Formats: sequence, structure tokens, C-alpha cells
Amino acid sequence: MEPVTLITGGSSGIGAATARALLKQGHRVAVTGRDADKLTTFAASAAAGERPLTITGDTSDAHDVASAVRRVVDTWGRLDNVIANAGFSLPGNLESHAPEDMRAMVLTNVLGPALLVRETLPHLRESKGRIVIIGSVAGVRNTPGNLYSVTKWAAHALAENTRLLVGKDGVGVTVVAPGVVDTPFWDERGGTPEATPTMTAEQIADTIVFAVNQPAGVDINHITMRPTGQLG
Repeated sequence: MEPVTLITGGSSGIGAATARALLKQGHRVAVTGRDADKLTTFAASAAAGERPLTITGDTSDAHDVASAVRRVVDTWGRLDNVIANAGFSLPGNLESHAPEDMRAMVLTNVLGPALLVRETLPHLRESKGRIVIIGSVAGVRNTPGNLYSVTKWAAHALAENTRLLVGKDGVGVTVVAPGVVDTPFWDERGGTPEATPTMTAEQIADTIVFAVNQPAGVDINHITMRPTGQLG
């Protein structure tokens, strides 16, 4: 039976690239996003026979997360993999962030993955499935006043806490922590930094697929990726 995978923030960037890669492997894929038009555009771009299930919702809203998980299980009867990809950063640093923007980023980047884990664990225990949390190099090193970095340190901690909780149940937990990736993530920050080497969303997707495809009994816990030449 084809594996069922749920990806949050799947209409563009790393999420969309991962969805395409898993669809090509024969997965049944559901993607969530806040923007219904972007989800529709992404779904229309999929090859014939590879159309994903698209679900509009806010990953920091408990009702939306529960509804998305329920829809996936109602549609396909199971859930094998969950990829917590939704997240965003803010330009500037915590001295320049508006408090309401800080709240939104913390809720999306930290509460969102926690809600996703909470809602999906019963199904993943049954399937002995896998959780992949998209972290960041910012989650393994600090820079001045970087609240985004704080959220990613928290996401990495969530992954390890979850691994300790469910490893005995046969559920795998992986953090994929990329450096600079050329995706729409950077749009609000004015684009990727000048003269900074970048990776592609497809390269990160290949690593996520690698983690998901590990045989039973093997759990890849943490992969940090940088483009060659990114020193920080």
C-alpha cells in the first residue's frame, strides 16, 4: 500500500519540492497552507496522476491542525509520514520586530510543529511512521538578536523530546536543518544575502526523502546541511 505523507507549508519552497519528490515515489501526499490560491496553483502543477490533496489552514491553530489530520486519515485510512515544514522568519532582529509579528512567528515555528506532533502521534504509532521537522542552521548556532533562531532551537528540542517519547513505539524522528536555501522564505527579508552560496529546495527535499526512506529499525535523528562555502 502506498505510504501517506502530510506536509505543512507545502505550496512552495522546500515543502512543495518534497511533495513532488514523494509523489514521484508513489506516496499519497497531502499539503497544507494558508493561501488557497497558492495551494491550487501547486496542485495544478503536479503531473497527471500525482495530484496532491490540498488543505487550507493555519498550522498554529489547533482546530485547523486537527481538521487537516482528520481529513487525511478519512481520505486514505492511514498516516505514515509527517513533515513539519511550515515556518517563517522576520527581517531585522528582536529590537526591530513588532510584538505581534514576534508572537505569530513563535506560534507558527514552535507551537505549529508541536500541535502537528500531538495530533498525528496516534496514527504514526499505528503505522510505525516517521516525523521530519524542518529546522535550520539557525537552530544550531546563535546570531545577535535572532528570534527566528530561538524558534528553531525550540523546534530542534521538540524533535528530541518527541524522539524520547515515541522511539519505543517504533516512530522515527528526524530534524533536517538547512543553511541558506533559495526559496520564497527569503522574500520578506529582501532575498538571499548577496554573495552567499545557496542550496535548492530540491536538494533539501532529497535529504528529507532519504530520511523518510530509511528501513524499519533505522532512525536518522539530525542532518545539518550547508551550501559549500557558507561559513556561519
